[in-house]
Amino acid sequence: MYLLTKLMGEKQIHQLNMFDYMTGITIGSIAAELATDLENPVQPLTAMTLYGLSAYLVSIVTMKSVKLRKIINGQSIVLMDKGKIYRANLAASHLEISEFITMCRQQGYFDLSEIETAILEHTGTLSILPKSQHRPYTPADAGLSPPPRRPRINVIMDGKVMPEKFVLAGVDEQWLKSQLEAHGGIKPKDIALACVDENKQLQIYPMVRELNKVEWFE
Repeated sequence: MYLLTKLMGEKQIHQLNMFDYMTGITIGSIAAELATDLENPVQPLTAMTLYGLSAYLVSIVTMKSVKLRKIINGQSIVLMDKGKIYRANLAASHLEISEFITMCRQQGYFDLSEIETAILEHTGTLSILPKSQHRPYTPADAGLSPPPRRPRINVIMDGKVMPEKFVLAGVDEQWLKSQLEAHGGIKPKDIALACVDENKQLQIYPMVRELNKVEWFE
């Protein structure tokens, strides 16, 4: 299964389209039969190999043919554009309006009036083009060229200190202790996540163990 997954590409472990989803389920089912049929494993092994190779050939064909790609993988559907919600397109995508609103919130848009166009991709993800007055203001808009940034290094996660990350962050245990003291003496067990940026600034996200029962939405 590992070799077949590598053959078919890393998209098998990312967002799947309908064909990739069916392929994964089918190969998994055949693999389950292979694991249980110990007396005659040749047939399920052959079936899994042939199915995997067939899926690989289909992926090659879809890369060369736009029409077949649309038929097999599907295509993007416009759900909202210029303030109008396309109810028929929602129905074709098997989505309710409440589900569409939820997907918008997941993208960070709690106000639909900030959206210019919303498109449901063939992978099932929602792509949103914000209105020009609501798009993020970038340094390029101001003619600035800020220095490049590096990913933050996690030094505390889920209440546990990770000393193996100190070298990557360029800090040590004593530095971390002094930083925690500067933040009111907070203990690592009370921290959900703490990370260090390229300027050796510590960002702390406290751990809240109480259940939040506030019903924000429907």
